[in-house]
Amino acid sequence: MIYVKINDILKQKGKSKYWFIKNMEGGYQSLSNLMNNETMAIRFSTLERICAVLECEPGDILCIK
Repeated sequence: MIYVKINDILKQKGKSKYWFIKNMEGGYQSLSNLMNNETMAIRFSTLERICAVLECEPGDILCIK
């Protein structure tokens, strides 16, 4: 299973879920599902935006568990 580590990165950076969703400028429910690993797919444009907001690389966000 592919695991999305957004919550881990937010914790490391001392940022909140609210901060992330506000900066992503997306829908709360879809971003919340992504953060809770309850989504089946992610668009490359969304992944790119996540990387820009969190100042990281795709490999920092995704891992296999």
